[in-house]
Amino acid sequence: MRFKKWRLILALSLVGLSAALYLVHFFIFRDAHHIFIYLLGDIAFTPIEVLIVTLIIHRVLSDREKMVMLKKLNMVIGAFFSEVGLKLIYISAEFDIKSGYLMDKLSNISNWEEKDFIEASRNIDEYKFKIDSKQGDLAQLKDFLTKRRNFLLRLLENPNLLEHEKFTELLWAVFHLTEELEFRDNLNNLPESDCEHISGDISRVYTLLTSGWVDYIKHLKERYPYLYSLAARINPFDKEATPIVK
Repeated sequence: MRFKKWRLILALSLVGLSAALYLVHFFIFRDAHHIFIYLLGDIAFTPIEVLIVTLIIHRVLSDREKMVMLKKLNMVIGAFFSEVGLKLIYISAEFDIKSGYLMDKLSNISNWEEKDFIEASRNIDEYKFKIDSKQGDLAQLKDFLTKRRNFLLRLLENPNLLEHEKFTELLWAVFHLTEELEFRDNLNNLPESDCEHISGDISRVYTLLTSGWVDYIKHLKERYPYLYSLAARINPFDKEATPIVK
């Protein structure tokens, strides 16, 4: 309310100042005709000025600023996959009953083109993740996520994340899974209902993680071929992957 009042006072002050200057002009030159000619000309040019300043210049500057921001954000996403994402994919895959499907679709990415990334994203969207929390090592998953909590918290402090809803959702899903596991002192002999609940949390993380990884790899392919080369050689969905160049 105070902010709106301040804007109203500023607007009235500016209008009053403009009127006062026009009155000074009239008292000095006694030429109302001249004042109204230029006043009408200025008003007539206002829509064009709004078009140029607001719709064109502002849009160009805004797009440029957004590109710079997204570039910085992709660096943050890269750090996430280096420190957390790749290992988390390996661990999460242990809980995936049908992990062979993703291995088949995402294993050979060295020579992917635009159409391959589009197809991979479609395959992930259509894939019905079947996660069983009893199939993998929950203690290992808990230990891994707990040790990286501080790193994930630092990522959330980045204000640029607000512009990347998908990655923010992934981080929140990882945090939620971490808390679910941390609040359970004993992960053995959990009731079936609780196992199903944790399976759902892992599935959410694994789904967003896989989709986010494909988007990130596509970005590397387009912008940083040398980083894409390494990413393809350490592909977490390729059992034969090796960082050694052959």
